[in-house]
Amino acid sequence: MTTSGRATASGVELRHLRAFAAVARHRSFTRAAEELLITQPALSRTVAQLETGLGVRLLDRSSRGVALTDTGAQFLVHAERTLAAFDAAVAAARRESVVRLGFSWLLPDPWAQRAIAGFERATDARVELVRCDDPLDALDRQTVDVALVRGGKPVAATLRMARLYDERRVAVHAREERPGDGPDASRNPPAEALRWQDAHEWTLVVNTVSGTTGPWCWPDGGGPRRYVETANFDEWIESVAAGRGIGIVPEVAERRIQHPALRFLPVTDAPPSPVRLAYRPESGTGSALLRRFLEAALDAAATCVHASEA
Repeated sequence: MTTSGRATASGVELRHLRAFAAVARHRSFTRAAEELLITQPALSRTVAQLETGLGVRLLDRSSRGVALTDTGAQFLVHAERTLAAFDAAVAAARRESVVRLGFSWLLPDPWAQRAIAGFERATDARVELVRCDDPLDALDRQTVDVALVRGGKPVAATLRMARLYDERRVAVHAREERPGDGPDASRNPPAEALRWQDAHEWTLVVNTVSGTTGPWCWPDGGGPRRYVETANFDEWIESVAAGRGIGIVPEVAERRIQHPALRFLPVTDAPPSPVRLAYRPESGTGSALLRRFLEAALDAAATCVHASEA
């Protein structure tokens, strides 16, 4: 109330309107409290605050139940319009909200589909998929909000990392054997499997920008003696197909790469390849929305891990 006795709406909040509209719709504080997931005393206090703030009585309470006063019936019309307009504005804003996910090649499945669907369903926001040769560079230039990173290659200390799960590694090589001057598992790989401990015999084709397997995987110097360097996925796969050497990739590649010149083999005793999300501590998209995406991503990762263990 103002000092002149006239009502003021300065203390009225959306929670007051939602509480009143729920009671008016159900004609019951008990059922309205159940809908709003609050206690009945808390709901009664909220409606009483609204009536006090407006300086009017909106509801008649009696042993027979709850009824709208004439003023309450008129106020309900405007309250519902206000709530509907607010909800429509929020929905419109969320539809325009986008989280840009950067990736270099083959998003892991079914994690990507589950994470994106869960996030979009929960927020009404949208995930924009951005294919880039170097997702970490795109994150640094702020052309993406979060980057999918595979493998254990070190990243800048300024970034934060969320580990999702690990992928099994497999080998890929050209179907056509190549003659050589000496033993080289890259030229004539075994028929059944490669052994990680025999890496010194390989010629390894490495994507130096966003690859999962490279010299950094053998910090003690026990890795391949020969490397063929490439700068992106297309160069990498065509170099392997041309017989330049062996590629080591996550198992998703075996399911989804269709190339007539390539053959896949298991790699025994290979360490798993971690799948992580990299992001800046402060995102231009908004930390709240990014947190929601990270939550959906981790939930989807847990589901994938449990399914694989079943």
